[in-house]
Amino acid sequence: MAKTKNQFEDVIKMAYAAFNERNIDKALSTMQKDVQWSKAWEGGYISGHNEIKEYWTRQWTEIDPKVKPIGFVERDNGSLEVNVHQNVKELQGNLIFDGMVKHIYTFQDELIKTMDIELVENN
Repeated sequence: MAKTKNQFEDVIKMAYAAFNERNIDKALSTMQKDVQWSKAWEGGYISGHNEIKEYWTRQWTEIDPKVKPIGFVERDNGSLEVNVHQNVKELQGNLIFDGMVKHIYTFQDELIKTMDIELVENN
């Protein structure tokens, strides 16, 4: 049976919660082994669990990002658009970014296959 939009939302919510808890293994459990992931902080893309683990580990030594999914929209192509409130601070607490972004996900076998980012107008 195919996953419903709500079931995919649950996968996404679990991934965000794990990210905010800095629980990389739990976050990776929501993703395909060969997941393609946007490196918003550095630009470009990475592929697979090991590269994501290295990227996030490095990122968290320099910034403190928190992400919260606010809304979900299923796109015509089957991808899931997640409106995300993102708050990014320097480790010293100074605010770098506080606003909305769109994370776009595709799924394969009930796990995240790709993640891309779109900026939201009027941020």
